Amino acid sequence: MTGTRGTVSEGAPPLGDAGGMIRWWRERRHLTQLELSGLSEVSTRHLSYVETGRSRPSSQLVLHLCEHLRVPLRRRNDILLAAGFAPAYAEHRLADPPLAAVNSAITTILAAHEPLPALAVDGHWELIAATAAISTLTSGCDPALLEPPVNVLRLSLHPDGMAPGIANLGQWRGHLLHRLESQVLTTGDPVLSELLAELRSYPGGETPADPKDQVLVPLRYRLGDTELSLLSTTTVFGTPAEITVSELAIEAFYPADAVTARTLGVDPSRFV
Repeated sequence: MTGTRGTVSEGAPPLGDAGGMIRWWRERRHLTQLELSGLSEVSTRHLSYVETGRSRPSSQLVLHLCEHLRVPLRRRNDILLAAGFAPAYAEHRLADPPLAAVNSAITTILAAHEPLPALAVDGHWELIAATAAISTLTSGCDPALLEPPVNVLRLSLHPDGMAPGIANLGQWRGHLLHRLESQVLTTGDPVLSELLAELRSYPGGETPADPKDQVLVPLRYRLGDTELSLLSTTTVFGTPAEITVSELAIEAFYPADAVTARTLGVDPSRFV
C-alpha cells in the first residue's frame, strides 16, 4: 500500500528482482511509496509497477531512485544487473593504477599523522594501512588476531585483542556496536551483519556515555601504568564514483589529555 510504511526488511535484498530490490531499500529507509514518489518525482503508479515487476525500469530510473534511497554504489550495480543493464560503477583494487592518487592520498594522510595512531580500513573494517603507533595499542593482542586480513573491530573487542586493556570497555564497545549497527542499516551488507552478530557475542557489556559528562566518547587504553585517552575522527573521500573508494575510511586518534600527548611523543600544547 502506498500510504503505509510496512516492516523494515531484514537480511539481504532479493537478488535477481530489480523491483523487489528497490522496494527492499525503500522499506529499509522507512519510506512509503508516496514519500519516495514525492522525493524522486516519479509517480506512485509507476513506482508501484516497477516494484511489482509490471514495469521494467530504465537504467536512468534505477540510478535516480537509488540516489534518493541512498543505496551504496555496490548495491546499485546489483540492481542494474538485475534489471538487465551493465554496472555503472567500477571497482578496482587499491593498488591498481586507476586508484594511484587515492592510494597516495592515504599514504600522505597517515604519514602526516605520525607519531599518533591512525589506520585506513575498507568497507568491512579490514586493515589497509596504519601508522607505527597502532602497534603500541596492539602489542598485547593474540598474534592470530594480527594475521592478515586484520579486522580492526574484531581486534578491538575480542577478549584476546585490545579489550582487556580498554579501561572504558563498556562505553567503547557500545560506541563501536552503534556505529556498526548504523552501517549495517545503511549498506544492507550481510558480511557486516555477520560481523555485528559476532561482536555482540563478545563479553564486555555496554555502558552508554552520559551526555552531561562528555562531549565525545574517548578510547581510554591502559599502557602499563599509564592510561591513554584518545579521541577518534573518521575521514572519507568526498563524492566517490568508484566502489572501493566509496567504502574507504581513515580512523585517526588524537590525545585528549597532556599525559597521552607526552606518552605518544607530541607537544601537549598542540592538543590540550
